[in-house]
Amino acid sequence: MISRRHLIKGLGGALSAFAGLAILKNLKVSNKSDTNHSATTQYFPNLELINHLGEKVKFYDDLIKDKFVVINMMYAQCSEGICPISTFNLKKAHEALGDKVGREIHFYSISLDAHHDTPKVLKKYADENQIGQGWQFLTGNYDDIEIIRKKLGFYDHDPVVDQDRTAHAGVVRIGSDAYQRWMMAPALGSYTAILSVINHAYRAPKLIA
Repeated sequence: MISRRHLIKGLGGALSAFAGLAILKNLKVSNKSDTNHSATTQYFPNLELINHLGEKVKFYDDLIKDKFVVINMMYAQCSEGICPISTFNLKKAHEALGDKVGREIHFYSISLDAHHDTPKVLKKYADENQIGQGWQFLTGNYDDIEIIRKKLGFYDHDPVVDQDRTAHAGVVRIGSDAYQRWMMAPALGSYTAILSVINHAYRAPKLIA
């Protein structure tokens, strides 16, 4: 059974994230596209990651810049059952979005266990879960992923809680680089909660057919 504690950990204390209204700290939010991306280029690290296909990518330049993204943290091995539930709900949301994924919306799952979750392990995980287009599973240097994790808001102010990596696998970061609009959604409830936040952040009420 997933406790309420698992749902709220990793939000940096932002309880409003359950409504999908948590804005990424220290990142300016604008109603207009910022063509030079001055805020996000300064905020997000452009560190190198490797996806489940073995391709090297830059976190900002290749994954975030000019894109609308859905991001979660995960483990290929997750004994608590949090990651399978999160993956299931994200997959349902992915399926509901249809061919918009990979074109207008991009899904990323970043491993919290860089030592175990090699590209080969993540490829197997993606295949076993029958993941479709537009969804990359990513790994890389442990210290780099820690920087990315905290920049995305997957952390807790309590260092003891923050050391529990499972604390960060039950939420989803959803955002638009062009609009500098960033929100959080729970990953362990209904997949419709994820879709609701996607619609709100995307500013397209008829996004979901």
